[in-house]
Amino acid sequence: MEEQTTPLKGRALLQKVKELSHLPRRETAKKCGYCNETKTGQIRVNLTEFYDAVLEAKGVPLDPDGGKDGRGREPTYKVSVHQNGQIVIGSTYTKAMGLKPGEEFEIKLGYKHIRLVHLDGSQEQEDRELEEAAS
Repeated sequence: MEEQTTPLKGRALLQKVKELSHLPRRETAKKCGYCNETKTGQIRVNLTEFYDAVLEAKGVPLDPDGGKDGRGREPTYKVSVHQNGQIVIGSTYTKAMGLKPGEEFEIKLGYKHIRLVHLDGSQEQEDRELEEAAS
């Protein structure tokens, strides 16, 4: 059976995956067009692109907004403590939450976690709810 030259998408991809269910994943991806030839002539299978296309065809978009923060990096939802002891939350996340410059938060420390509480007047209600949940 000959490999697909352009990657299959949507229903055509799902149908082909179903037909090839007896084959290993790499071979299925290859036959669905998710491979390319390297400069040395080797065939490289693009499993990530294949899995993304299958999920998209099933109606599960992994990255509806493109996921880029304008500098070519994808958000990872992980941060590290810098050498100066600070933790920085990037603009990608604050934009996704709809936060504006100047908005304030209260920092609540827990055991190995930090909780940011938005100060918008509803904090007293939130504190009461937390107290009720703890009792």
